Amino acid sequence: MSGGGKITDVRVVAVELYLLPVQTRVPLKFGPEVMTEVTCARVRVTVEGRDGKTATGWGECPLNVQWAWPSSLSYAARLDGMVDFCREVAAAWAGFGQTGHPLEIGSDFLTQRLPELIKAATSAEQESIPYLAALVCSSAFDVALHDAFGNLHERDIYDLYGPEHLSRDLAAFLEPASDAHAVSFANRRPSEFLAPDGRSVNSKLTAWHLVGGLDPLTADDFTGEEPDDGYPVTLSDWIAHDGLRCLKIKLRGNDQAWDFGRIVKVGQLAVAKNCTWLTADFNCTVTDPDYVNEILDRLRDEHPRLYGKLLYIEQPFPYELERDRIDARSIAARKPVFLDESAHDWQHVRLGRELGWSGVALKTCKTQTGAILSLCWAKAHGMPLMVQDLANPMLAQISHLRLGAHSGTIMGVETNGMQFYPDASSPESAVHPGMFRRQGGAVDLSSLGATGFGFRVDEIARELPPATIKYRH
Repeated sequence: MSGGGKITDVRVVAVELYLLPVQTRVPLKFGPEVMTEVTCARVRVTVEGRDGKTATGWGECPLNVQWAWPSSLSYAARLDGMVDFCREVAAAWAGFGQTGHPLEIGSDFLTQRLPELIKAATSAEQESIPYLAALVCSSAFDVALHDAFGNLHERDIYDLYGPEHLSRDLAAFLEPASDAHAVSFANRRPSEFLAPDGRSVNSKLTAWHLVGGLDPLTADDFTGEEPDDGYPVTLSDWIAHDGLRCLKIKLRGNDQAWDFGRIVKVGQLAVAKNCTWLTADFNCTVTDPDYVNEILDRLRDEHPRLYGKLLYIEQPFPYELERDRIDARSIAARKPVFLDESAHDWQHVRLGRELGWSGVALKTCKTQTGAILSLCWAKAHGMPLMVQDLANPMLAQISHLRLGAHSGTIMGVETNGMQFYPDASSPESAVHPGMFRRQGGAVDLSSLGATGFGFRVDEIARELPPATIKYRH
């Protein structure tokens, strides 16, 4: 029995997996690849409490192949690999049998079953599924478990991370940094590290807009292939339409002149349109810190106002932190530098801190369990947080924004699903209009339901395709 002892403990008794294909209205560039479509994994999990009562919960995550599995393998081969892995994860969850709090069950699954599934998925014909892609495949199941727990107990899930519901303290999951002996996780629970006003005071969150490498800044950048669907196309129009104040600039990471020029162009537009903050994302393609440092120093000297608007730098270096142990201190001395793709779990966050990274960008696509544990580790060690998007549509957007509201980020939350496939979320936006449209530079979470993540799934008029797979324990 996992965690044991709490009357609120649950176990998973049924799992259903649905696959929802989505087309982008404009392309989104990830490093050397471009995303024009995505398949979203939607999951329903049924849990049973100690008293025999049951409840269902939902979770969703876009299987963003280009981001989660960078490779020379074809897109189709990688998508098939991730979909197949989702099926294996569904079967594993249905047969897991652990009892406890979702954080306890989720952690046990991540540390015990997921490595076994990754190992079993390896074949001689193609490369093994990366850990990050495996986390993305697992995320919807984990989110659904947390949602079901809240629904069963008729409480908001963020009210249920304290000692009255968790048998284990954080010391059962986390270890402090070797140079931080004063940090102890004994007798501490996630509720201590979560922003307590994430539902009330923070019903509105500042929204960050993604400026993709292919995005036109003004009409002068048009190629003739832009959509004519009633939504903004240029950055100028997006800023005016949504009242944007924060812009995230996607860069190449292997073309210093282009990257510098892009920051300047976007930055000058930001100044003209009264935007407040910028951040730069180097797409994990940089291998030498001087590449970033030289851009920052030149920006500081030639465009000090734009340099001042740069709030932080998002992960410039390759994903595999253990393999590519590049020291980030020289960048951090200039601007805060945040782990993103490499922040797979709290162990990787700990390694990042040792290498001089300033903070952590959390994502629900690495599981709710993993995000909460990374959040606790980072906050205990004084690392600031952001919550970054994976162009989340539909239900994935809601759990994403919930994490942003409760994380105590340095500035709002990135949210860009409305840029790339706004119509995909039409049924959800009818119930939660403020979460699927940015107004006054913010998203509004005031439509949340009272239990779980507040999805209000029963009110959302979405017809699902037949379940790809169903399991009952």
